[in-house]
Amino acid sequence: MHHSLRITLHVPFPPRHLHGHLLPTLPVRKELLNNVGRIVVKLGTGVLTDHRKQLDFAQLEQLVAQVAQQRKAGREAVLVTSGAVGAGMGVLGYEKRPAELAELQACAAVGQCRLMAAYEKLFAQFDLRVAQVLLTHDDLQHHERHLNARNTLVTLLARGVVPIINENDAVSFTELKFGDNDKLSALAACLLPADLLVVLTNVDGVLENFGGHNPRTIPTITRVDSAIEQLAGGTSSSTAVGGMTSKIQAAKMVMRSGIPMVIASGRKKEVLARVVTGEEEGTIFVPQPQKLKSRKRWIAFFHHPKGAIFVDDGAKKALRESGKSLLPPGITRSEGPFAAGDIVRICDANGTEFARGISDFGSDAIQAKQLPRREVIHRDNLVIL
Repeated sequence: MHHSLRITLHVPFPPRHLHGHLLPTLPVRKELLNNVGRIVVKLGTGVLTDHRKQLDFAQLEQLVAQVAQQRKAGREAVLVTSGAVGAGMGVLGYEKRPAELAELQACAAVGQCRLMAAYEKLFAQFDLRVAQVLLTHDDLQHHERHLNARNTLVTLLARGVVPIINENDAVSFTELKFGDNDKLSALAACLLPADLLVVLTNVDGVLENFGGHNPRTIPTITRVDSAIEQLAGGTSSSTAVGGMTSKIQAAKMVMRSGIPMVIASGRKKEVLARVVTGEEEGTIFVPQPQKLKSRKRWIAFFHHPKGAIFVDDGAKKALRESGKSLLPPGITRSEGPFAAGDIVRICDANGTEFARGISDFGSDAIQAKQLPRREVIHRDNLVIL
């Protein structure tokens, strides 16, 4: 996680400090973004709907124009769109986001049609075709469906089509309650993988002193720690699901995968071009220098882990610093139930998750200490977070 040394070589002036993070400015962006060929752009509910919660067509038009400009510049672009529930609320006469699941799903079903009709019409003005891709968490968790979804997206991009991804809200019950499109956009970026994730929202980026005097956009974040997480409050909008907190969680995923992410304001006219060309716009999250391989990304981010294995300090050190497999002597206990072949969290003595992996044994065998002297989780099936 120590990017500072690598980065400061390119900084010809003293960097600013925030919470102990080195914050170099423009040269880092230029370096990170100088060869972006595939971008995922996430459009939040707040930038797609007006004060009446209806789709804001003027706003949608200027955002589509920006994405089309990137497509014309030769970049592949994938949209992750919110706004289906917001678009349906107005049609069905809801003043605020309904709490009942069936009502939410009805709003999503009505709104998704309106949303796609609008995108199709607006992109057609730039001679671009669109494709609707509705996903549930299950689609990305199941390995064959995961690869299938990726192949579909890559094929669409190769054909010059703009895939428009949304949660399959009309059937996806747990994700409507707990999920959000910030996470979905991070998963889409990891799935492809993309060269850049841009999350467009109602604010200019991660703000210091949000809601107080002189709020300031933090230009660069090299590491997400508790100080950064505390800067992110929840959301107060009646249509939005995730606030800045969910965007920070999304950033952690893509940073670990080796993909930069920028949070910026979708209300600004040229915001996407400025971000992609490395201008100081919004907040950039600097990724780890090594990209995670596809299989490791799938293990790390695309699952609801079935249980947890707790390890002692020696095992934690061997896993993190020496790239070892997890062996029985380092395991203190497990929480389940889980079966052999399930993805589990790997936690230290304090209960903090620091890795994920595919367990070769079920929780019953681990609890009973009935393990042969071989790997419980092989290092090829293990990812340090």
